[in-house]
Amino acid sequence: MFTGLIEEVGRLEAIVGNEQAGCLVIRAEKVLEGVQPGDSIAVNGVCLTVTSFTARQFRADVMPETLNKTNLGRLRTGQRINLERAMRLGDRFGGHIVSGHVDGTGVILSRQPHANAVLFRIEAAPQLLKYVIPRGSICIDGISLTVVDVEEQSFAVSIIPHTLAQTNLQDLRAGDWVNLEMDVIGKYIERLMGARRTDEGKTENGLSLAFLQENGFV
Repeated sequence: MFTGLIEEVGRLEAIVGNEQAGCLVIRAEKVLEGVQPGDSIAVNGVCLTVTSFTARQFRADVMPETLNKTNLGRLRTGQRINLERAMRLGDRFGGHIVSGHVDGTGVILSRQPHANAVLFRIEAAPQLLKYVIPRGSICIDGISLTVVDVEEQSFAVSIIPHTLAQTNLQDLRAGDWVNLEMDVIGKYIERLMGARRTDEGKTENGLSLAFLQENGFV
């Protein structure tokens, strides 16, 4: 589990393998403090497992499913990437609940100055946009952000100077791909309200007037 508060911007030193699967070699410092093999580190918002490490770098395997659903397969050697260690019990929870399980990718449509901030507009597929609401939470490349507005095929986030300076967003431009993790609470609500099992084992729609009355909402 993560919070979406980036601890460090690392750098991709090498990709070992091919376009179907392989190993990322990432240069880092802060996230390696106290690290052990098997620990989880979010890399651009993707939860990866540390397989080995030195004082200045770590390795993490990536499988085909990860490369297909994230932007990790598009990374280039030398590119800067967002890093966050898994949260510990008792840590401050300054972002929102982030699982590190990316739902899909989006494409940056525009990047425009907006007073003291920068407004990013990102295109995303309809199956992702249904979870996006104005002033709701979204995780972009591992960064916990607040949605400004939502349109039919895109949404916008406003980036303050501190976030821009401390993440890889300062490097990104129109046409770049970013990882998107939608609000996990919204996904659970959809699952719970979308369908339920009857006593006969059949599946029926869960959200109806009868369902609301049965559970004391109306």
